[in-house]
Amino acid sequence: MVHQVSRRFSLIVALSIALHSFSLFAQDSASVQSTRSQSMSVSAIPQHLVNGGPVLFRVKTSSPLQSLKGNWLGHEVVFDKGEANSWFLLAAVSLSTPPGSVPLILQGTTEAGSSVEFRHQFVISKAKYPVVHLTVAKQFTEPNPQQQATIKQDQEIKHKTFGEVSAERLWSGRFVAPVDAPVSDVFGTRRVFNGATKSVHQGLDYRVPPATPVNAMNSGTVILAQSLYFEGNCVTIDHGQGLLSLYLHLSELKVKEGDHVDRDQEIGLSGATGRATGPHLHIAVRWQGIYLDPAALLGLALPGK
Repeated sequence: MVHQVSRRFSLIVALSIALHSFSLFAQDSASVQSTRSQSMSVSAIPQHLVNGGPVLFRVKTSSPLQSLKGNWLGHEVVFDKGEANSWFLLAAVSLSTPPGSVPLILQGTTEAGSSVEFRHQFVISKAKYPVVHLTVAKQFTEPNPQQQATIKQDQEIKHKTFGEVSAERLWSGRFVAPVDAPVSDVFGTRRVFNGATKSVHQGLDYRVPPATPVNAMNSGTVILAQSLYFEGNCVTIDHGQGLLSLYLHLSELKVKEGDHVDRDQEIGLSGATGRATGPHLHIAVRWQGIYLDPAALLGLALPGK
């Protein structure tokens, strides 16, 4: 009798352990199945990516996600939610990025809390940029010690300012040209000052007369509005998620730091302050510390809020 009870007890314990193990296996299998059943389709605009160019990534998932982040060329990125099961991200390719195949690595979280990962390869081509020769005042190519101290101070101001940007997206819809005028110099031009290569033109120049109204390219917050040695009177607008627009050589500022601005709002008047060969407007766009082609950005159809 004792042996029969003992055998029954052992069978009950074994059955209990087996049921518990099966339950855990079923949960793990469901989690794996949920992860495997999630699929993503990824596209880029423009389809032909080049160094120095912006890119709008769009991701479509087969089922809802709570969040989507990733890594692009070493930059940690967070996607914005679009319609239905779609996500989007405005990013860029650095001028120094060599041609070749590079991955966009995606990491999502499902509504059930599971993690999903996806990798998509994109091909980057080398863009062709021009070379121009310019003559400017010697003080801008061979600054004296006092001017060098001013330049260093300006660099510290810009470093601090560019490092304090909003994590939230502030832009909405297309970026618009800040002035209605012809372009006098394009992005990526290698600039030879007084016979020596000093820089690569990391913006876009517009041929405008002095005191032409300059408008914000998109909505955001003014994080810099002051005079700097090379830039002259300049304004920097934070559009969120590491995206900035800069407006240089202004004769007058119409905004102050901390102001919210809307797209097409006047922020200053054009001029020839700083390192400038004459009256014009120079604009630049930065994404997470790298400069991108403003003309290409102006050509992108971007989603609103």
